[in-house]
Amino acid sequence: MGSTGGNGRLRNLLFCDFDGTITENDNIIEIMKHYSPKGWEAIKNAVLSREISVKEGVGKMFALLSSDEKDSIIHFVQKTASIRNGFKEFVEYAETAGYELYIVSGGIDFFVLPMLDGLIEDVPVYCNSASFENHSIEILWPHSCDSSCINDCGCCKPSIIRKLKEEGDTVTVIGDSVTDLEAAKQADFVIARDYLLDECQKLSLRHEAFADFHDVIQILEKRRVLA
Repeated sequence: MGSTGGNGRLRNLLFCDFDGTITENDNIIEIMKHYSPKGWEAIKNAVLSREISVKEGVGKMFALLSSDEKDSIIHFVQKTASIRNGFKEFVEYAETAGYELYIVSGGIDFFVLPMLDGLIEDVPVYCNSASFENHSIEILWPHSCDSSCINDCGCCKPSIIRKLKEEGDTVTVIGDSVTDLEAAKQADFVIARDYLLDECQKLSLRHEAFADFHDVIQILEKRRVLA
């Protein structure tokens, strides 16, 4: 099921999305719906139809919001976003079962990290960041695409996988949206819902569907036992 690293332990890597996966809803979309800046829906539709890249779309949508809204946005997400059922148990399961868990998110650190506070301890989080120095919010991209990716992802999940994966490692991707699709294509197995589930079915990617993280635990345990 995975390679044996220098410490003699199998390397089974889990890459889990945040918005719409760990949380019930896509927080970027919920933020845009709530503040409703003019033109955001056209940008969203262009991303979903792949007319523009995720990076371009997210950058343009947040550029419609004033930097003065920072604290308001954080408060809004903390008040309205809910963590998907079973996530805390999933984090505990991943540790005890020997999986290496990484959170990979197309979201922005100023609202992603507060939502994860108290739910994870030593789990690495890869996400975008933001600058509030100018009038409008500027999204920064600390995890941009490597030379093998031409999709202008923003937070490039395939590039992160390539950076962390070693030969023989087993990769499982858990996600829901267009931002997870290219990562799913690189995975040995995908645990999917919503848009990503439809794409896995169309592309015949090895996958199972999930509704909450109790489902994820059951899927992973079944695969671990059968390995």
